[in-house]
Amino acid sequence: MLIARAAVGEDRTYARVDTDTGLIHLLAGTPYDEIRPTGETRPLAEARLLAPVEPSKVLVAGRNYGDVVTPDLVVFMKPSTSVVGPRSTVLLPAEAKQVRYEGELAVVIGRRCKDVPEDTADQAVFGYTCANDVTAWDVGEPKGHWTKAKSFDTFCPLGPWIRTDLDPADLVLRTTVNGTLRQDGSTKEMNRNVRALVSRCSSLMTLLPGDVILTGTPAGASVLRPGDEVVVEIDGIGSLANPIGVAK
Repeated sequence: MLIARAAVGEDRTYARVDTDTGLIHLLAGTPYDEIRPTGETRPLAEARLLAPVEPSKVLVAGRNYGDVVTPDLVVFMKPSTSVVGPRSTVLLPAEAKQVRYEGELAVVIGRRCKDVPEDTADQAVFGYTCANDVTAWDVGEPKGHWTKAKSFDTFCPLGPWIRTDLDPADLVLRTTVNGTLRQDGSTKEMNRNVRALVSRCSSLMTLLPGDVILTGTPAGASVLRPGDEVVVEIDGIGSLANPIGVAK
């Protein structure tokens, strides 16, 4: 099932997406406890898709790809104010000169949970979406202030929707910039899988419905320029496209 958030007139609503018919089916309330269709539909082509979640927090797994496996999970945070949706402009702040894209699989939490055992951690997952973990590297280095580097407004594009029925073990992830392939990896390359990430994060803090865990990025991240367009595509989910602009 595909679950999106959409702007319908003045309202913001969750919706079930049917790509076969090109329709979205509007839902009542939030989808985490129950999928409740209202009976109303809208053409998908006419809908303005928003970020598919409104998280209380976004956790970011660091160094989860590559040859170096850390003894414990490296985790940073992004605030809810960094989250934007498909087609929203990522704004480069004046103080940062090396802002990089990082295409990632995002895990969406489906229920309030704490200290989740690893072998049942997938039961706390609502679904998955595409993410771009935008990071101002020169703000983070040299002292490792990565939460600060990842926290600017617009630095967490998510979308286009949540896929609820998906095995995250081996998903191809590609990132293109202006149509040129820059990242080409698979979630099977992660040092810690989704269950391990959810379990460890839930041992650190209570996770709430709609919270997001970013699972790390394959090799190929590089610097963004105004006028670029970044597309993160993950098999089984879809593609997330965002233009790059300059903050005023």
